[in-house]
Amino acid sequence: MNCSDAHAVLAADALLAADLRGIDSHGIARLSGYVRLWEVQRVNATPAIKVLHETPSTAVLDGDQGLGLVVAQEAMKIAIAKAENVGTGWVSVQNSNHFGIAGYHAMLALEQNMIGIAMTNASPLVAPTFSIDKMLGTNPIAVAAPAGNQPPFVADLATTTAANGKLEILQRKNQETPTGWVQDQSGQPSTDAHILKKGGALLPLGSDRDHGSHKGYALGAIVDLFSALLSGANYAPWVPPFPVYVPMPTQQPGKGIGHFLGAIRIDAFRPADAFKKDMDHWIEGFRNAKPVEGKSNVLVPGDPERLAEKERRQEGIPLHESVINDLQVLGQRFELPFE
Repeated sequence: MNCSDAHAVLAADALLAADLRGIDSHGIARLSGYVRLWEVQRVNATPAIKVLHETPSTAVLDGDQGLGLVVAQEAMKIAIAKAENVGTGWVSVQNSNHFGIAGYHAMLALEQNMIGIAMTNASPLVAPTFSIDKMLGTNPIAVAAPAGNQPPFVADLATTTAANGKLEILQRKNQETPTGWVQDQSGQPSTDAHILKKGGALLPLGSDRDHGSHKGYALGAIVDLFSALLSGANYAPWVPPFPVYVPMPTQQPGKGIGHFLGAIRIDAFRPADAFKKDMDHWIEGFRNAKPVEGKSNVLVPGDPERLAEKERRQEGIPLHESVINDLQVLGQRFELPFE
C-alpha cells in the first residue's frame, strides 16, 4: 500500500499482537479489510499526522485518514510524553480509521510504568436499548495497569455483548451466534451470524433491558463522547463503516473515526512500588477466590490473552482457511510470495 517502513512495522505489530493474544477477529484476518479501504481511498497510506490543539496534559490529533493501527500509537506516544511531564496525558483523535485491539494501545503505557487507557468509536452496528436503528459502534474500552511480581492487569472489552469480529469468525465457520448477541431488523432476537447484512443489529452489553443492556448502551455512548465529540471526529450513526460494501453516511458532522488515549503516571498519585505491591495483593486475592464447581480457578482480566500468547509463541498462530485464502489473494494482488 506504500506505507513507510516504520508505519508498516507499527501496523504489523498491532495485528500480530491481536493474533498472539487469541483475538483472531482483530488480527491478520483484518488485513484484507484495510486494503479494501485503501483501494476506495478511505485509508491514506502516507498520512501527515499532526497536532491540532494542545495543553500541557491534553492534545487533539488529526490522523489524516491514516491507518488507525498507526495513528493510535502515535497518539499514545504523545499521551505518555505529556504524562512524563505533568503526571497524566490525554489525546483525543479525529480523522482516523479502525485501530485494531484497544488493549494493544493501552499496553504501550506499561512499558513506561504507567496506566494506559484506550477507546475508540466504530462502525454503527449497534442498536441502543429499545431501538431498531443502528446508532453506535462496538466502542471498546481498554485499561492496562502494571503490577510487581504478577502479570499486568489488562481489561479489553467491547461495550456490546459480542464484537463484530466474533460474528465474522462464526460466519467463516458457518455457525450461529449464541442468544443475546444480535437482533433482526424488527428488533426480535436472532442467532443468525449474517444478520447485519439483513438489516439486523448487534446488541449492547447485557443484551436486553432486564439484563442491563442500558448499561452497555451508556458505556458505548461514553466512548463516543470521549473519542469523537472531544476530537471533532464523526459520532453515532455517522461514523464511517469498516466494510466497504456499506455506504458512507451522506452527512458527516466530523472527520473520520475517533479515538481516545490516556496515560497516567502512577507516582503522580503515590509511590509506584507501593501501588504495584498492592496490585500484586489485589490480583493474588482474585486468583485465590473460591471458584464455582467445575471451574479450576478465577481469572484476572488479561489472563486469557496472556495464556493464549504463551501457547501461540510456542505452537504458532492458527489460521482459518478463509484467512489463508484472503492472504493468498493479497499476495497475488501485490505480487508478493505467500507460502
